Amino acid sequence: MSRSDHRTPFGRVVVASLIGTTIEWYDFFLYGSAAALVFNAVFFPESEPLIGTLLAFTTYAVGFVARPLGGLVFGHYGDRIGRKRLLVISLLMMGGATFAIGLLPTYAAIGVAAPLLLTLLRVVQGFALGGEWGGAVLLVSEHGDERNRGFWASWPQAGVPCGNLLATAVLAVLAVVMPDAVFLDWGWRVPFLLSGVLVLIGLWIRLAVSESPVFQEAAARARTTGSAERAPILDVLRHHWREVLVAMGVRMAENISYYVITAFILVYATQTTDLGNGPVLNAVLIASAVHLVAIPLWGALSDRLGRRPVVALGAAGVGAWSFAFFPLIDIGSFGAVTLAATVGLVLHGAMYGPQAAYFSELFGTRMRYSGASIGYQLASIAAGGIAPLIATALLAAFGSSLPISGYVAAASVLTLIAVWSSRETRGQDLAAVGARSSAAGR
Repeated sequence: MSRSDHRTPFGRVVVASLIGTTIEWYDFFLYGSAAALVFNAVFFPESEPLIGTLLAFTTYAVGFVARPLGGLVFGHYGDRIGRKRLLVISLLMMGGATFAIGLLPTYAAIGVAAPLLLTLLRVVQGFALGGEWGGAVLLVSEHGDERNRGFWASWPQAGVPCGNLLATAVLAVLAVVMPDAVFLDWGWRVPFLLSGVLVLIGLWIRLAVSESPVFQEAAARARTTGSAERAPILDVLRHHWREVLVAMGVRMAENISYYVITAFILVYATQTTDLGNGPVLNAVLIASAVHLVAIPLWGALSDRLGRRPVVALGAAGVGAWSFAFFPLIDIGSFGAVTLAATVGLVLHGAMYGPQAAYFSELFGTRMRYSGASIGYQLASIAAGGIAPLIATALLAAFGSSLPISGYVAAASVLTLIAVWSSRETRGQDLAAVGARSSAAGR
């Protein structure tokens, strides 16, 4: 790792990316949990409970629609001016929107303006998150080397369960110390306002990290060849559209299964069993802790076996497990719900752990932020963004979990097809990939 004489120690780069992604995903997942638990009553009080939940999940899905736009804008400028600057901007945008949600008046106070403002802030959240993922994983991937890239690049990925763990933990504590009426009245605002403190911590850490040395080399090379003025997204669409499709396909099972396991479970378990919010949140809390450990282990395994076989194992596993997931929840015990969520997230980790390295290795340096972000975020519209909405609609229409399991299994098939059609990327030198791509694009 000698590409630059002035570099942040690699461990600090990993920690900065992990903490930054944890904070951003805390903000994003907090909204999903609140949509399942309180937003139907606070912002859609005139609807039936299940319809109110559907409306709340619709605003939740809007954030996913905004993510590709954020990926496009942040990817363009991240490939032009650097990863670090855009990561700071994304953190400030996400934290500001989340803090504002905590101050938002309810439907009872300002009527229909309340859900409209809620939706607008959700769009800002989605836009910011669309730019966060690509920059965070590339900063680690491009500071490290090819031998252990799967392991180290999986740590920003671990920010997802860390963020979910933190959001769920805060909500679980509030559920214990507050009566339901108090939580519904004002207690739900506390975790949103807490985001302001977390963002200041993340900003302090992220500002201390140096720019990616691989990007710095590619930028210098682009200046000498005159290729720096070309829009990176045009190169992606012209030369790497197949890689974008592969990334989207790889994400289908991963994204859909994750939001069914962590967001829809709050709806399903509380409406079909006698379990309250507290036990279900605690079950997700335990599963997220195990998920946090599993992600880097799967990433390390992909350094040994390759990205494709590990992702394929996860996709096949989560598709099969979806048919056991809901029957376990139907038992109605805390242990069964915990087992259902934990096994599901461990299998999900096999897809998510190698993903950062996998997608980074598909694209050249001067289009890597754009390519990885667009492939990753476009899938979020068709996958995770509408997964809780589709699952809730299927439950309302059929009164059975079987169609939901079929939905997850179909996504697994799509992911297996994408993995089968892609090339193995393990062991590639990202700087060499960037140089070849720059030459090919001229």
